Amino acid sequence: MDINILLVDDEADFVETMTKRFRIRKLPVTSAGSGLEALKLIDEQDFDVVILDVRMPGMDGMEVLRQIRAKRPLTEVIMLTGHASLDAGMQGMSLGAYDYVLKPADFDELLDKVRRAAERKALNVSAQARG
Repeated sequence: MDINILLVDDEADFVETMTKRFRIRKLPVTSAGSGLEALKLIDEQDFDVVILDVRMPGMDGMEVLRQIRAKRPLTEVIMLTGHASLDAGMQGMSLGAYDYVLKPADFDELLDKVRRAAERKALNVSAQARG
């Protein structure tokens, strides 16, 4: 299953490392360094899963999540959060995020959550099509 991923984080090294790891596994990934950049990309194309950092300068992950939910309600979002902001991960889920991952993110755990989130999106899309 091809999963179209958007990775949103202001830490360039993290984005570069994760992008390489997804591409090694033949998963298409687009990256954005800010919430505004992410929302622009979401307006232009449909992503299955968005991996979204909670803490970013300018527009934070919670506001980006709210706007993703409004624009693309079937897109699944996985929040990235530090230990200090664990509550933010749970808050994100209450706003409709699929799940959250603590930073530094364990890649295999993140990949597993991405795959499960993409499966859920596919089920929701097919249910909506039948609906």
